[in-house]
Order: sequence, then C-alpha cells, then structure tokens
Amino acid sequence: MLIDFFFTLKDAKIPVSIKEFLILLEALQKNVITPSLDDFYYLSRMTMVKDESHYDKFDKAFGHYFHGIDTLFDKNQEIPLDWLLQRMKKELTPEQIAELEKFGYDKLMDRLNALLEEQKERHEGGSKWIGTGGTSPFGNGGQNPEGIRIGGKGGNRTAVKVWETRAYRDYDGERELGTRNIKVALRRLRKFARQGAEEELALDATIRATANNAGYLDIKMRAERKNNIKVLMLFDVGGSMDDHIARTEELFSASKTEFKNMEFFYFHNCVYDFLWKNNRRRNAERFPTWDILRKYPPDTKLIFVGDATMSPYEILQAGGSVEYNNEEAGAEWLQRFTSTFPKFIWLNPEPEGLWQYRQSISVIRQLMQNRMFSLTMDGLERGMRLLSK
Repeated sequence: MLIDFFFTLKDAKIPVSIKEFLILLEALQKNVITPSLDDFYYLSRMTMVKDESHYDKFDKAFGHYFHGIDTLFDKNQEIPLDWLLQRMKKELTPEQIAELEKFGYDKLMDRLNALLEEQKERHEGGSKWIGTGGTSPFGNGGQNPEGIRIGGKGGNRTAVKVWETRAYRDYDGERELGTRNIKVALRRLRKFARQGAEEELALDATIRATANNAGYLDIKMRAERKNNIKVLMLFDVGGSMDDHIARTEELFSASKTEFKNMEFFYFHNCVYDFLWKNNRRRNAERFPTWDILRKYPPDTKLIFVGDATMSPYEILQAGGSVEYNNEEAGAEWLQRFTSTFPKFIWLNPEPEGLWQYRQSISVIRQLMQNRMFSLTMDGLERGMRLLSK
C-alpha cells in the first residue's frame, strides 16, 4: 500500500526519492510513532519532504490518497468528538438574523472578558456562552452577524477577532499557468534599459566600426538589456483568500517570471506594523512595515493582492486585527504605503459584481483612491496600464 503512496507523491510533483521512502519504512518498522494517522502524516512529511514549499502539495496528495481510510490506524480516543462535531447550523430567517444586535468592538471585548471569568464548562448551540453552533457572538460555527471566533472554522466571515493560531500556506511560485494571458498583461509594465558591465556583443556597432576601420575587425560591446522596473507585491493570505488560491498562485508565478526586480510579502486581511515572507515561520520571521517603507525607492510599483473582505474594524480600528492588538489602524498603514509609493493598485479576486455588498471593500477602495481592479484579464490590463503611466 505504501508503495502506491510513494507514487502518489511522485505524481504530485514532489521530489521524493527511494532513499527517503526506505527511511520512512525503517521508522515504521521500529515503531517510532503510535498507530495514528496524524502521527503517520507528520512522520511521512518529515522524512519525504525536503522543502517547505512542497508542504501544500504534500497535504493535497496525502489527503487524496488516505481519503476515507479509517481501518489502518486507531482513532484518538482522547479527543472529545461530541464537542468537536458541531450541531447542524440553525436555519434562521432574515428577520431573526436582523434581531441579533451588533455589540460594537469595545463592548464585544468587554463581554468576552466577562464570560471567560464566568464560564466553567463547554457549551453548544446557545445564545450566551462561548460555544459552537449558536447565536452567541463568541465561539465558532454560529449565526451571529458580528462576533469573535474562538477556534473552529468561520462560516459567515464577519468575525471581529480570531482566537486561534492560524496556519497559512505560501503561494506556489512554480505553479504552471493555465493561460499565458496573465504574463501578456503584466508585460505592459516592462521598461528595458541597458545597465551594468559591457558584456554583450553589439553586432551593428561592430559591423560599422569594422567597415570604418578598412576591414580590420573592431569589436564593440554593450551592456545587457534588462527590465529595470521595480515591483513590490503584498499578498493577502489565509481566511477568505483560500477561495482564490489557484488564481492568486497563477498571478504570483507569472509575476516572478516577468519581474526580475520583484519583492513580495504576505499580510492577512489588512497591513499593520509587520509583514512576513514565509507563512510557516511568520511568527518568528517578521519584517517591520516601517523598514519596508524605507527600504524601497519611491518609483517602485506597489501592487496589493487581496479580496478586501473583512470586518471594517480591521481597517479602521486600532486593535481591530483578528490576531493581535495592533496599536495603529490598518487604514493608517495603507495611507503610508500609498504616500510612499505613488504608483499603486489593488487587485481583487472577488467578482466585481459583489463589491458593492461588502462594506470593507468600499472602505479599501476609498483608501486606494479607487485604484482597485478585479483579478481578471481586463482588470489586469487596466491596472498595468495605470501603473505604467
């Protein structure tokens, strides 16, 4: 069976070798893990995957191969399944949802702190305590239109704060594009100039110089012609952006090919006082936003990529980030970016027809001076045309 698993990883374009596969078999033979599917996942990933950039491919291949298999490994009986399995979502009428009052950010945080002191046990389906599947503004999987998500997976994507360690994935820069049109659109930004040492043969100049020199060879050299456009791309990752991974990866891959002077960083929902380049080490390797603002010259082309779908608090409120209490509002950081780099746009993968229904998108568009374009061929062409002026 594990031989088929090995070939599944190979089919997923993961560079695994026979030696690594034998190490995995040896580890299993010596019983270094318990008979758990979770333990086998981490062991096989540790022994078979050499580069973190392949983790996402490994996850997909592992999930595809072991989907539905539950007889080879014992289930972990310590996990309270009755707590983890949410009750079926309540089907509320629009009138009932409208009756759920929105507390406001400060009142939500005060109420959460009070409940954390009072609550002594787990709750499901309620309207008051921190739990799952209910109408309380605290917990996960419920129907409150504005709340603080604690654990679990969001449903309505209107949470004000996410109380969990988030694990995002880096965009794959080696992804094969389904179409070359993205590259064609990005080429509108290219601006070639000859810079550096004279290492390239200037054929026309050599012919003229040789002719003027009575036929004696006179070789002329010139600097290589390079694209000198500088691009800074900031990618939203995680949360609602998971719905747009494929298209964003295509853009990321094409951008790395077309722009030789390109730098990129990640953020979640809105930019704050730090960014990161590796999602698995984002808590340990952070880049202060002030350093990024000072590092790159003003003629750098700035491109935000994100769906701008979040709670408005995350943009306008100090402490509004879903992950930590940021000292300054995201709107202030966005204005600093647009002031530092006059050539900027925002690319949004959400369908443009939905923009008018998302309050946060309206806020971002205003901060971006209406320089928001859809992540479509038409939107890319219009965005690149604006940046190239």
